[in-house]
Amino acid sequence: MYHFFVEREQIGEDVITVVGSDVNHIKNVLRMNPGEQVLISDKRGGDYLCEVKDFTRETVLFGILEARENGMELPARIHLFQGLPKSDKMELIIQKAVELGVYRIIPVETKRVVVKLDAKKEEARLKRWNAISESAAKQSKRSIIPEVTGVVKYREALQMTDGFGLKLVPYECAEGMEETRRLLGKAEPGMDIAVFIGPEGGFEEEEIRQANEREIYPVTLGKRILRTETAGLCILSALMISLEQ
Repeated sequence: MYHFFVEREQIGEDVITVVGSDVNHIKNVLRMNPGEQVLISDKRGGDYLCEVKDFTRETVLFGILEARENGMELPARIHLFQGLPKSDKMELIIQKAVELGVYRIIPVETKRVVVKLDAKKEEARLKRWNAISESAAKQSKRSIIPEVTGVVKYREALQMTDGFGLKLVPYECAEGMEETRRLLGKAEPGMDIAVFIGPEGGFEEEEIRQANEREIYPVTLGKRILRTETAGLCILSALMISLEQ
């Protein structure tokens, strides 16, 4: 079943109006006909089973068949603070993190980050990254499109976690697996959870010290050394399994 996202104001009492680039996709690429069913989400957790009702030049009208309870989202909000990687690794991280249920992705500039984005490059990258998030959200039948924010400095990223219920940072010098299991077991529904992942060169000791001061706890991901694009997905998978209801 095809899946589309709309803004809340596009949803009426019994009709949803689709506009923009999706109109051309529905009419000329998918060649959908009246009566065909789709899933439409409002980016806030509302899902609707709909059928094509009518076409105009610039819109597609869908009749609402039923409103569905949000069953696709994790009961906690996981915020991935990702140290900027080189090449196109960020695109893979975004795609897979969205599939695993992440709520928001925050690119972070740490001391060992090699990639430096000027304002023009960052704007283009953000547009691309959020398009990847939307595509992954559609594919995995998410009810929301996780936001990829602008790049933030490390200290700013630490401050953003104030008030979060659980804050974790994979680190090669962390205590044993038993402590990691204990910390992962503290994840609960309704929490905001922060996960910090370093870039290719990892975190400096001073950065870990600063994280500890804000009660961001080091965890281990096992005896093997994981790449930055693997580490975040590893801990997101563990949290997803722990939280899934």
